[in-house]
Formats: sequence, structure tokens, C-alpha cells
Amino acid sequence: MLLGIFKNNVKNYKTLIFQLLTKTMKKLSLLPKRLSPGDKIGVVCPSNEIAGQKQKEELLRGIKFFEDMGFEVEKGMNLYSANPQDRADDINGFFLRPYVKAVFSAQGGDTSESVLKFIDWKAVSENPKIFMGLSDVTVFLNAIYTKTSLITFHGGDVRYHFGKNPTEYDKTEFTDRLINGCTGKINPSGDRRTIRGGKGSGNLLGGNLRCLLKLANTPFWPDFTGAILMLEALTMDELRCTEYFKFLREVGVFNKISGVIVGFVYSMEVENPDAPQMEDILLRETVDFDFPILKVRDFGHGCPNTVLPIGAQIELDADNLTYKIVSNVI
Repeated sequence: MLLGIFKNNVKNYKTLIFQLLTKTMKKLSLLPKRLSPGDKIGVVCPSNEIAGQKQKEELLRGIKFFEDMGFEVEKGMNLYSANPQDRADDINGFFLRPYVKAVFSAQGGDTSESVLKFIDWKAVSENPKIFMGLSDVTVFLNAIYTKTSLITFHGGDVRYHFGKNPTEYDKTEFTDRLINGCTGKINPSGDRRTIRGGKGSGNLLGGNLRCLLKLANTPFWPDFTGAILMLEALTMDELRCTEYFKFLREVGVFNKISGVIVGFVYSMEVENPDAPQMEDILLRETVDFDFPILKVRDFGHGCPNTVLPIGAQIELDADNLTYKIVSNVI
């Protein structure tokens, strides 16, 4: 009799564990479909609107980049509107239209949080598709994943990145990730350095450091438990960087993560190369932690950009200067 009770309990526990694992997998399984030549891409402004002749010209060059790759491109109707509701309408509309296969950000800025509150989350979750951007669009990348479990992509903006001087690395990484669905090791676009050795694995979260912190104390703040944190910045100095890292310490992020990948930080590396860099400050401010830290030049402002899936499983090996995607992303 006791043996029967034991077997039943074991069976019940196995069922419970299976249900929990299935629930967790579902959390990670909302994947967009990969792109194919001929597909239509919708261009939106999740942050600042397009303003001025120079930005308009760069936007057109970015659109041409994707047209030359064989895609059709549809511009949102409100790319030039300063009204957050208008720009949200473009995003919601493209998620609802079946013929639009991906939604790309035109540029960053400093107003993503004002647009975020007008997003139709049902439209996003019921119509999963590729959403890509960087900089202030970090707000959207992490919020969408947190709210819906849809994998999003940290990659070049249409105007700001692909409308300027895209490299062969940019094109190859875009093709490998979003057309071919490649996972595995991320190709380097420059030198890499071990800042703190070790290995870690977990969901990839983050992006622009300053913009990520806009989500603090909101329902869109990600769960950093076991995560690999990616960080970059356009403008940054030692004082602000230190303050941001102290905040991450105070809210318990450094207690939870499994590792950090520091990307290209334009103002520090280009304008103040002799000053303490982001990775140096991070090492100093986390001296009592042991998570690995890897410095790369594979993503950020003013550098080539790979395409990285926010929410996907990443394995980081700082000792061997590698990080790789180990779960399906598309």
C-alpha cells in the first residue's frame, strides 16, 4: 500500500514538473516567422519621429537597402508625427496586417515610453512577427518580450543604421538570423576581451543601458533571474555609468544575472578612450560578484551590428571570448 502511495506521488510530482516545464517552454516559444525575399516590412517610429531633410534622406537610403535585398517596404503613416498615439497606431496596425511580416524601427530617440502605453498588446501577442530596433527602442524590445513572451531583435534601425553606412557584417548577420534562422556562435565584428572570466547561460535581456532603466518600476521591467545582460550606449560618462550600475545593484539585478556582454559605447570609446570604460566601471562596481563579463564590438551605436534575440537562451563563455544562441529564435 505504501509503495502504491509512493508511486502515485512520484507520478503526480512528475506530472507537476512536466506541466511547469511546459509552461516555461511556452513562455519562451512565442516566435516570429523568418523573412523571405518578397516579404513586406513595415517601418515605424517607436521613439522620436522623423524630422528634417537629412533624416528623411537617410530613411530613404535605409529603405532602399532592404528593397535591394528583395523586400517590399511600407512606411508607417505617422513617421513624421510627434504624437505618441499616432506612432503607436502604426505599430498596432502593422501587427494586425497579415501581409506585413516584420516591423522595423526607423530610429531611436528619447520618447519610447510615451508610445509604449498606447500599444495593443493583444494585437502583438496574437500576431507574432519580427520586431527589430536598438537605442531607445530597447524599451520596446524588452517590454514586448516581458509582456507577451515574443522574441524581439536588437539590430540596426532603418534610418539610423541601415540608412548610413551598413557593412557587409550587418548584411550577413541580418541574413543569417532573420532569413536563415541561424543560431550558434555570434560572429565577432572586432576584438573581444575577457573582463571577468567564467561561463553563464540564460535569457538575453537589455540593450541601451540608459533606456533600459526607463522600464524600472513599471509592469514592463524584465525578470532578470538567470539572464545574460547585454549593454551598450551612445553617450555615457563615468559618473552616470556608475550611478546606473549602483541602481542595478540596489534593485537586485546583479544578484540575479548569469553574465554581462558589454557592446560598443560610442562616447567612451571614441571621444574619451583614455577614461574608464563601461566594462571597467562594471567590474569595479560588481567586485563582490562573480558573473562573467565579456567586452565585444558586435552591437551598439556607431559600429557594425549583429542581430541578437531578446528573450532567447544565450550561453556566454568569457574565458574563450564567445557567446552563442542555443534556442530557436524564429
